[in-house]
Amino acid sequence: MSVEISPEATAPKAAPKARATKTTKPATAASPFSDFEAFSMPKIEVPAMVREMTEKGIEQARDAYSKVKSAAEEATDLLEDTFETSRQGVVEFNMKALDAAKVNTDATFSFFKDLMGVKTVAEAIELQSTFARQQFDALSAQAKDMQEFATKLTSDVTSPVKEAVEKSFKDIKAA
Repeated sequence: MSVEISPEATAPKAAPKARATKTTKPATAASPFSDFEAFSMPKIEVPAMVREMTEKGIEQARDAYSKVKSAAEEATDLLEDTFETSRQGVVEFNMKALDAAKVNTDATFSFFKDLMGVKTVAEAIELQSTFARQQFDALSAQAKDMQEFATKLTSDVTSPVKEAVEKSFKDIKAA
């Protein structure tokens, strides 16, 4: 049995023909998909009323943005001022507390020095009661001073915020 091989069967097959792609427009740099008809934007005429409404909406959005931006800048300035007032107040409050502690410590050392020089128990008791009375008066005055300062500091810190909130509510009611 003999098999004959034809020269056509041994010849290499030709590459399949390339398919032609269907394009409607030449490629542009603006869109990578402009070669494809499915992604092309149809040319439509926008009615004048729609265009005017869109422009009006854009203008309103710009106005709203500028108002929000202005309000945010005012709020930022208010917060910065409030934090600076708070910082200064806390530093001053701490200085007052340190001064009070120094005065009290000095008074205590002076009391112990005087106590070492007493000759009788009666003199020691008298010195002790005088020291206790003076320290009570001093601590009462210091506490009152610290309370007044803390109240003033609280008012200084909160009043600008309160005024800003009241102004905002008035502006909202007016709008």
